[in-house]
Amino acid sequence: MRVFVAGATGYVGSAVVRELLEAGHKVVGLARSDTSAAALTRVGADVHRGDIEDLGSLCAGAAAADGVIYAANKHISETTDPVARAQAELNAVAVIGSELAGTDKPFVVTSGVIGRTPGRLLTEQTPDVPSALTAPRLPVEKSVIAMSERGVRSSSVRLAPTVHGHGDTRGFISTLIGIAREKGVSAYIGDGSNSWPAVHRLDAATLFRLAVESAPAGTRLHAVAEEGVPFRDIATTIGRRLELPAISLTAEQASSHFSFLAPLVSIDSPTSSTLTRARLGWLPTHPGLIADIEEGHYFEQ
Repeated sequence: MRVFVAGATGYVGSAVVRELLEAGHKVVGLARSDTSAAALTRVGADVHRGDIEDLGSLCAGAAAADGVIYAANKHISETTDPVARAQAELNAVAVIGSELAGTDKPFVVTSGVIGRTPGRLLTEQTPDVPSALTAPRLPVEKSVIAMSERGVRSSSVRLAPTVHGHGDTRGFISTLIGIAREKGVSAYIGDGSNSWPAVHRLDAATLFRLAVESAPAGTRLHAVAEEGVPFRDIATTIGRRLELPAISLTAEQASSHFSFLAPLVSIDSPTSSTLTRARLGWLPTHPGLIADIEEGHYFEQ
């Protein structure tokens, strides 16, 4: 297949590109800079210049492809505008979907699982209930899934919040490590029993490949290798590696300690990937979150 990948040089997208190439597919990556273009060329992918706000470029890239993976994803930060981010993504997937309509070509979009059903197990079949956390991006996933009714083999790969592995410099784990270094303690909220699902970057990349190859139209897939890792265990492991104490904070103390991450650190977000594994034969094989943190690469400066 000739696969057009948006977000091809990002943390997850670059792993997806390599996974596709190693499986024998031809990859065309979206690149908005010379640096990104060079990175794609080095690994053997073709370059398509543009970005997710260049709708004409997206349309042209999709038209020349046998399938599309939208792996572009802006990291959550203090400067992220979730509404503007969601609208830009909604515009981008809409033009791709219009180009693919009636072709039965695959279109895989990136989404997430955190905060969808706080305190309850999320499955691939759980109905969507918008919350303040999830509402801005739900329309993006919904619009792509709905394309299955317009002759597009559309699917959504919902990533665990902790997509971990080598090269993670701006994700949740690296951010938590940075906060711990700054504050001198590694913290969790309350008893820290709330859990976050996790997946290794390379296992996530395999799922994207499987999705573009064979996911049925309208499929929701969970890139979740571990159903839930207690946040206390994450904080304790980070503290031990940094030789800092791991401490409990109250909910009121979370804002000053975790800043923009405060609304997320106390969420309990257990997530199942049982249906995904059965449907596509996906089998995660890389280290789990705690083992990956223990390897030490997150602490190399």
